[in-house]
Amino acid sequence: MERPLDYLKKRADHDWLIGHNSLQFHKIAEELYLELTQLSVYGTPPKIILAERDPIKFLAGFLAACAANCSVFLCNPDWGKQEWQQVFDLVQPDIIWGLGTGDWEEKTTPSPTPPLPRSTLIMIPTGGTSGQVKFVIHTWETLMASVQGFTEYFQLKQVNSFCVLPLYHVSGLMQFMRSFTTGGQLAILPFKAVESGQKLNIEESKFFLSLVPTQLQRLLQNPELTEWLTKFKTVLLGGAPAWNELLEKARFHCIRLSPTYGMTETASQIATLKPDDFLKSKISSGQILPHAHVTIRNQQGEILNSNQIGNITIQAKSLALGYYYPTEKIQDYFQVDDLGFLDNQGYLNIVGRSSDKIITGGENIYPAEIESAILATKTVADICIIGIPDKYWGQALTAIYIPQNSNISTLEIQTLLKDKLSKFKIPKHWIPQQSLPRNSQGKINRQKLQQIATKFLHNLS
Repeated sequence: MERPLDYLKKRADHDWLIGHNSLQFHKIAEELYLELTQLSVYGTPPKIILAERDPIKFLAGFLAACAANCSVFLCNPDWGKQEWQQVFDLVQPDIIWGLGTGDWEEKTTPSPTPPLPRSTLIMIPTGGTSGQVKFVIHTWETLMASVQGFTEYFQLKQVNSFCVLPLYHVSGLMQFMRSFTTGGQLAILPFKAVESGQKLNIEESKFFLSLVPTQLQRLLQNPELTEWLTKFKTVLLGGAPAWNELLEKARFHCIRLSPTYGMTETASQIATLKPDDFLKSKISSGQILPHAHVTIRNQQGEILNSNQIGNITIQAKSLALGYYYPTEKIQDYFQVDDLGFLDNQGYLNIVGRSSDKIITGGENIYPAEIESAILATKTVADICIIGIPDKYWGQALTAIYIPQNSNISTLEIQTLLKDKLSKFKIPKHWIPQQSLPRNSQGKINRQKLQQIATKFLHNLS
């Protein structure tokens, strides 16, 4: 397998970055690589925090760190003081790049380093919605396994990517990895710039665009941007579950959407629905990519047959080594919290999350079903269903939602649901909000929702 330095040399004379200076990228990467190799001569390769806002400096720093066999921690420069304190306590870095410093900062004394493998380690943040920052440990090899699975699945030699997602997140980083290592082009533009109508000079029909559901929703509200989306070769959609109304709207406009299933631990997607299947009204997360294997198991660990719902268990060449720190290893079979099934054609279907299950009056309820039904009424712009402790029901179904307009009453929504859901699945509490606490990938912060619901219901009593 080719190493980071091989790719850096191979692409040195190519203008592959769109909207940015490719030559500048290579110059910075080479300079930083030389600096890091000199530092490594004196002992263990340094631990690096990478929190650079500038995409060229970020990517150049990432590649230089990988080439120099350093442990590099990808970080969000917009984390708050509490989160950054967690990171510094956890990592105890030797070098910090970013956070407004603009330069590499060397510490005078090396920090204590937990025992780690000698190969390049790439720490990608995950979680964070609960206020706890956690890093997933990847290597160049696991990221490249994801790239190879992607190119084989889509039958491509080169991947051109249009990136609007954060590069410190696995969904943004993998767009760089696919384009850089396959000889493709990479266009980078902040999502806010795209939303304001800014464009880059590219041939969209040759590019993959990656979005999270909330971004797709916002772009579909603008007719010009909706038309722009229809030009792309493929629009990958992931990061959080998409609701049916959103998918139907994308299908109506003939957008070549490709819903995906994956996570930081698997270096992005391990299942993807191809655009042709999507446009033919296929509803699923797609087939399993070649580098991965998925089984559905019951609580006893036994493998279930097709169409039987159980816990999703993943084997993949792209699977992370574990979590940092203290080091927590990921087993060869990675059982996730998601529930789903494989149909007779091998398509993966997600039902919901095991931990999100709500038990009310002895009935097991999964929020995704109810959220989808409510969104289909077109009375709400966004919604999340949670369970609130209830002395009679055990848990009371609670809908926290953004009304489509101020004239819609709770009674109207409940009336529309009578023919769609069983009575016990219709929420007992309805809490309107102006916005829901979602992160940049569209994932909901359920801890904050519980606080919102508790305060709202307390004020009513």
